[in-house]
Amino acid sequence: MHDVTRRAGLRAILRCAVAGLLGTQKSTSALIDSEGIGEGERWIMASVAKRFMEQYAVPGLSVAIARQGRLVYKEAFGFANAQTNEKLTTSHLFRIASVTKPITSVAIFRLIEQDRLHLQDRVFGNGALLETTYGTTPYGKYVQDITVEHLLTHTCGGWQNNASDPMFRFPQMNHQQLIGWTLDHLPLAHTPGEHWAYSNFGYCLLGRVIEKVTGKAYRDFVREVVLSPSGVSDMKIAGNTAQLRARRDVIYYDQDDEDPYNMNVERMDSHGGWLATSADLVDFATHVDGFSTTPSILKRATIREMISPSSANPGYAKGWMINSAGNWWHNGSLPGSTTIMVRTASGFCWAALTNTRRQPYDEIGLALDNMVWDMVRSVSAWRP
Repeated sequence: MHDVTRRAGLRAILRCAVAGLLGTQKSTSALIDSEGIGEGERWIMASVAKRFMEQYAVPGLSVAIARQGRLVYKEAFGFANAQTNEKLTTSHLFRIASVTKPITSVAIFRLIEQDRLHLQDRVFGNGALLETTYGTTPYGKYVQDITVEHLLTHTCGGWQNNASDPMFRFPQMNHQQLIGWTLDHLPLAHTPGEHWAYSNFGYCLLGRVIEKVTGKAYRDFVREVVLSPSGVSDMKIAGNTAQLRARRDVIYYDQDDEDPYNMNVERMDSHGGWLATSADLVDFATHVDGFSTTPSILKRATIREMISPSSANPGYAKGWMINSAGNWWHNGSLPGSTTIMVRTASGFCWAALTNTRRQPYDEIGLALDNMVWDMVRSVSAWRP
């Protein structure tokens, strides 16, 4: 064993944990209306989930599915803590990573509906939303042209999610310090509105816009106008370290030598900081899905605007990825976390959360997405 790398050793531990749970998992879905899922179909759904877990050495997996606005399936597989063999339950919380972005988008649109904010409002400069609170003036090229819509659509002109992503630098800095440093040191490369580049930092700025307009902490406003009206009561912003874990938060395992507890996740609040159960995310999604089966917290016209893309990227709207089939979704990825939330044109909303990540990140993320589609297709009563 001396020549086994730390990474291989971790994967061996996780695979042993997954192997230990196979055939022993007890269903928690009996507590809800299973709506036409036969016992054989439930077994097939579990088998699909466990194949995914085996292939990617996933210690814990939580899945929730709603159909026509009603929760019809929720299940937890594996372990919240692989070292102690603590079984995962459907009440365990996970870092949802960038699945946070649709939640922030809905909060912005709640303010727009209240006529307290507009898509074309400028963010920086005299008379703008954040005025000159951050950084050193005069601002660099294009900065004072950025609008709320540019931030929502990832078309602000830069600050993308690459090696220079400011949200993963200087973990000792608070929001004020990091935003000031970014404005002063990372110039924009493109005219706002013309170029799409996925920007965690842009959604960090949206959190500060919410705070400036409302006078409330981002987390408090989101709980008040988004989560509570959706029937969600236990979501919270994650702590940074294992010692600051919330009650029922899982343990995270990264398979590529990245430390899940060496990030300022709390500072990621509005772009990647929430903790949730899979059922929490489904409850949220069903209240903004545009269907008539559940009372919506947004007007229909607002939802149409929210899922309308920019000309720079027809596949990304305002906080949601979209496609021509009428499906909306967002995935999430952080060291130790791979997540997804989906709203389908056929009337489903679902979420799947794991407590691991491995390269290539797109592969495990796509496999997680395909896993839930395969679980849903396993139920004959749900097929079109």
